[in-house]
Amino acid sequence: MPDGAVPVLDVRNLKTIFRTRGGEIHAVNSVSFDLKPGELLGVVGESGSGKSVTMMSLIGLLPSPPAEVREGEVLFDGTNLLTTDEETLRKIRGDRIGFVFQDPMTSLNPVFTVGFQIMEPLRKHMGLDKAAARVRAKELLELVGIPDAERRLRDYPHQFSGGMRQRVMIAIALACDPKVLIADEPTTALDVTIQAQILELVKELRQKLGMAIIWITHDLGVIAGIADRVMVMYGGQVVEQAPVKDLFANPQHPYTRALLQTVPSVRGDRADRLRVIEGQPPVLGGPPVACPFRARCTHRFDRCDRENPARRDVGAGHDVACFWDAKTEAPIDG
Repeated sequence: MPDGAVPVLDVRNLKTIFRTRGGEIHAVNSVSFDLKPGELLGVVGESGSGKSVTMMSLIGLLPSPPAEVREGEVLFDGTNLLTTDEETLRKIRGDRIGFVFQDPMTSLNPVFTVGFQIMEPLRKHMGLDKAAARVRAKELLELVGIPDAERRLRDYPHQFSGGMRQRVMIAIALACDPKVLIADEPTTALDVTIQAQILELVKELRQKLGMAIIWITHDLGVIAGIADRVMVMYGGQVVEQAPVKDLFANPQHPYTRALLQTVPSVRGDRADRLRVIEGQPPVLGGPPVACPFRARCTHRFDRCDRENPARRDVGAGHDVACFWDAKTEAPIDG
């Protein structure tokens, strides 16, 4: 990834709400980030932190209603995906931005063969005829490591194991040679052996194809092994962003530190006691007017209850949204 490269994806001040009978849920609050060509950006946080909703907001995958992208810009190769027409967005989504969902069994259609489901975007977006699409579909199955690809094109999703179904989903996402691949916790439902195989596959494909990847997960161990940069989300906001080595070596936000402490570790002949983050994630019933992590934070002080901290630079490519200075171990005066 060249330094100073123009971002292939530039997200600015994204805000997404859900309208419910109980009122509005502010699921994504002023999220900004960019993605460089060939970069792998890891997005981490607890369930409900806004990871998946943010990424689905980018490319119009949320049902509207109840969802509404209320504000922001999502620039992809100079096109604002939030204001472009539906036809253009559909073409970009199927052609230049691929999406891999968490559960392949609910994402793949059980009544169509795997071959048909891989060939469909090839014929629709790339204009290939049936014969050419079939050849390309076979190549894609081979690319993602499925043996006997010609025969497996005729099989249905239920005839594949969980790991193989996830490989099929990756093949579909790669069908049109996208510039960006968004993977939404694609290994969560898989056992650790299959998970390792999928991660290795992604590394190989990234090196071979040169695409940029956004990898959504709650597993910091996965991020440590594959990401260039990490974005930590909490309460629908970005609370810290840093190069992966810097984040693990020098976490600045109390939430990031707490997340790292929950990772199981074994030292010598005994296992450390598994730690948890006390308390519950915030209810996002209105625009944030204070720090979303304050109720669970050991460094909380008065300012945290009055203001929502903006992100500030703390190092090269490293920013944090917190009123506590981790270097001096003291509050930042307002």
